[in-house]
Amino acid sequence: MLDTAALKHLPAAPGVGYKPQHFAQITAEPGSVNWLEIHAENYMGDGGRPLAQLRHLAERFAMSVHGVGLSIGGEGPLDTDHLARLKTLVGWLNPASFSEHLAWSTHDSHFYNDLLPLPYTDTALTRVCDHIDQLQEAIGRKMLLENPSSYLAFAESTWSEPEFLAEISRRTGCGLLLDVNNVFVSATNLDFSPQGYIDAFALEKVGEIHLGGHDKDEDDHGRPLLIDSHGREVVDPVWALLDYTLAQSGAKPILIEWDNDVPDWPILEAEAARAASALERIAA
Repeated sequence: MLDTAALKHLPAAPGVGYKPQHFAQITAEPGSVNWLEIHAENYMGDGGRPLAQLRHLAERFAMSVHGVGLSIGGEGPLDTDHLARLKTLVGWLNPASFSEHLAWSTHDSHFYNDLLPLPYTDTALTRVCDHIDQLQEAIGRKMLLENPSSYLAFAESTWSEPEFLAEISRRTGCGLLLDVNNVFVSATNLDFSPQGYIDAFALEKVGEIHLGGHDKDEDDHGRPLLIDSHGREVVDPVWALLDYTLAQSGAKPILIEWDNDVPDWPILEAEAARAASALERIAA
């Protein structure tokens, strides 16, 4: 196991998802950005420019590693080869945070390029906890588990999502990653109160907050349907929900996610500056 004394911590400040086209500007003019997130699966190779740039950035910025391919909610066992590559990355980078999703993306030998929901049942709870225990043992550190964006609800669920996540944290010792945009997307799609969700969430377990953009659509009945796209700026109602959350949780590390149609650096940095303003209001 990793010596916990060697672990770093994310600052309660804005961060952004790192994109290689921003490397020069991040190093020269980071602005409000205090830390960076990478997707683990993009950095599991053995060398080359991506890893060289990452090593350079890690000397200056706190780093967060975000996994998208472990399928923690899947019915099958975790991929041991994937776990081994992840352990190598986390071992040399020693990031301040590692996170994954409460979702599944694999079945048998098939991989789906989506983070798919799961029913919140006792059986699923046991399976997810077993997977998290295996993951945390493999990488030698506690992880953060992220709430999903949902487009449907399962009739067989016997736990609410906040209760399910809190119980996973209690059983495994993992922390939670609260994606405020995901809360807003799910609340709109499934017709519940986003503020009520935040009220029920185990905010004391939150180690990181995410914000991102979403797209608007309609379902087959003409009702609003939001898609968690990470392809545009954060909308005003999500910023308002962030303010509501911070008023209860206090200052937290806040990440701006923008993974599709990535803008020029000044636009992304401006989103980080807006997150900094939200944190300043809490401090005041």
